[in-house]
Amino acid sequence: MKKSNPFRVIFNSKPFWMIISLLVSFAIWIYVTSTDQEESTQTFRGIPVELVGEETLLNSRNLLVTDVSTSTVNVDISGPRRVLNLLNAADLVAQVDVSKLSQPAYASLTYTIVYPAGIDRRNLTVSSKTPDTVSFYVSQQTSVTVPVRGGFEGTLAEGHTAETPTFDPATITVSGPEIYLRDIEYAWVTFGKDEVVDSTYTVEQGYTLMNTSGAAVSTAELTMSADTIQATLPILATKEIPLGVDLIAGAGASSANTKIKIEPETVILAGDSGVLNSMNRVILATIDLTDFASSYSGTYAISIPNELRNLTGVTEASVTVEIVGLETRTFRVDNLTYTHLAEGMEANFVSESIEVTLRGTAEQLDAIAQAQESIIRAEADLTDLLDSTGTYMPVVKIYVDGYPDVGALYENTIAVEIRRAES
Repeated sequence: MKKSNPFRVIFNSKPFWMIISLLVSFAIWIYVTSTDQEESTQTFRGIPVELVGEETLLNSRNLLVTDVSTSTVNVDISGPRRVLNLLNAADLVAQVDVSKLSQPAYASLTYTIVYPAGIDRRNLTVSSKTPDTVSFYVSQQTSVTVPVRGGFEGTLAEGHTAETPTFDPATITVSGPEIYLRDIEYAWVTFGKDEVVDSTYTVEQGYTLMNTSGAAVSTAELTMSADTIQATLPILATKEIPLGVDLIAGAGASSANTKIKIEPETVILAGDSGVLNSMNRVILATIDLTDFASSYSGTYAISIPNELRNLTGVTEASVTVEIVGLETRTFRVDNLTYTHLAEGMEANFVSESIEVTLRGTAEQLDAIAQAQESIIRAEADLTDLLDSTGTYMPVVKIYVDGYPDVGALYENTIAVEIRRAES
C-alpha cells in the first residue's frame, strides 16, 4: 500500500487555504492602515479668493474694496494622506477678512484656508502659500450724476428732418469707488443703426460711460441708476414753400399788370406732414396797389405757424412790386358830392375842388384830359358823422365816368362843414 504525503494533504485542504487568506487580508489591512496615517504634503492650485466683511465695511464706514490682486491662490497642505486624498482645490476657499479696515488705503492681508464640512482639519497644516497675501485698494464710495448724450446712426427718409434726440432719463447717477468716478463725463447712447425712419423713432438702448477724452470707461466696481435709456429722435416732414403777397387791386392796377419780386422766393419748413401738406404759400403781407404810383419796396417778417420750423434760418424777405404799362396824371376835380348825410343836417364843402392822381394807360389819361375833367367825380361818404356838427375831413371816393379801369391813388379827403338845418 502506497503511503500518502502529509504536506500534500495539508496543501489540498480547505481549512489550510482559509487560514492563509485570513493572514494575507490581515497583512494588507495592516499595510493600508499604516499608509493612511502616513504624513504627506499635497499642492492645491486655483483655490478661489473670497472677501468677507465687505458688507460691514460698506455699511459702517462707506468703504469699498477694489482692484483685488488675484482671484485664486496656490497652497501646499501637509497632513495624513487619508485626509488629503479627500480634498480638491474646488472645495477649498481662501478667505480674506476686510471687516476691520477703517480708512481708504492700499492694503495687503493674509488669507485663511477654509475646508469643507466633514474634513478633520486638526492635523492639517498649510506649509506654503503662493502668493502669501492678497492686495487690494480700499476706497471711499461716492456718487456722481452725469448727463446722457447720444447720436442716431440710422438714415432719415427723403423729405424728413430730425430734431435733437431726447433721452429718458436725461441723467445717470453712477456710484462706486471715488477714484473710478473722477474721469466720468457723460453717458453715451448710440441708437437706430441701419434703420430708415420717416416718423418719430423711440427705442430702449444700453449706454457707455465716457471720460473727458471721449474714451469708454469700465463699469466694473460701479453701479448705475438705470440699465437702459429710452432714446427718442423727433422726426419732422419737410417742404419747400413759396413766399408771396396778396394784392388789393385799385387805381387801374391788378395782378395782371403787376410784377412782384420776393427775395428769398421760398423757405424750407419742417413739421407735421398734415400741416405742411395744406400749405401752398407763406403770405408775407397784403399790399394795396393804390398806396403807390409805379413801384414799391418793403421788408416783411416771414411768419409761420408755431408748430412749424423754418430750416432756412431766414426770418425776413424783401418785396418789390412794380406796376407795368400804366401811367399817372394829376387832375383837379370840382364835381363834388356827398352821400349819407344825417336827417336834419346840411353840409357844404369848404373847398371848391380837390386835386387827385389818376392811374391808367396813357390813352385813357389823354382821353380824360380832353374831356376837360368833367367826367371825374369826388363823392364824400358822411355816414360816420351822424349828428356831428363842425368841419370834418371825410374820405372821398373818386369816380371816372366811362373809365372803370382808371382809379385814384392814395386816400383822398375833403373839408366839409356840417350844421343843423334851419327849420
